[in-house]
Amino acid sequence: MTVELRVLAGATPSVHRIEDVSEAAAVVFADAVNALLPDPVEEVDGGALVVVRSFARTRLQKFRRTLAWCVLGALGGVVGLSVALTATADGPDAQGSAVASGILGGLTVLLIGLCVLFTGPSFHERRLRRHGVTVFAVRTDRPRVYQYADSTGTTRYLSYVSAAPSEQVSYNPQDTSDVLVLRTPFARFLDISVAWLSALAGLCTAPLTIWLAVSALG
Repeated sequence: MTVELRVLAGATPSVHRIEDVSEAAAVVFADAVNALLPDPVEEVDGGALVVVRSFARTRLQKFRRTLAWCVLGALGGVVGLSVALTATADGPDAQGSAVASGILGGLTVLLIGLCVLFTGPSFHERRLRRHGVTVFAVRTDRPRVYQYADSTGTTRYLSYVSAAPSEQVSYNPQDTSDVLVLRTPFARFLDISVAWLSALAGLCTAPLTIWLAVSALG
């Protein structure tokens, strides 16, 4: 007699064979077991029916928020240092240098922040292109909302300003909030260009800021 245990669809059943059993006893045993089993039902994969509407910030949004707070903090420090230099400066020339150092210092902070703002997402997009999952997101009937299906069949939503009917997105399968819309090579080139120009301008204003601050100290 062979006993086969029922399992979920797609799984490998476990088969047990019992030797030295009479045919009558096997029939009685089989009837008793079958009577206890529920009626078989068709297994349905409900993954495609799951819809996720998340209000969590994406990794790019978190990056921009953190960067904004860092820039504001640095600007506050520059303003405070400029006020302190102006208050302790000896003479109009020194005070003018202190004020100028504050203005250039603030400009330097903004230039560095602009460089990081355009450089960070570009490198992150390159990493997702290589190691993430790339799919097409389709625009829904709601403005600025696109939907896509992840590797588990779950429908997910993404907010993005675009008039295109679909956009190519890439996401991290280990972190569902790490998703972004892939840009054209020309758009990536513009971002890198702005980042490099900002970095070069910041490198020019930073030494001048330090020189003015030292001049204000006398």
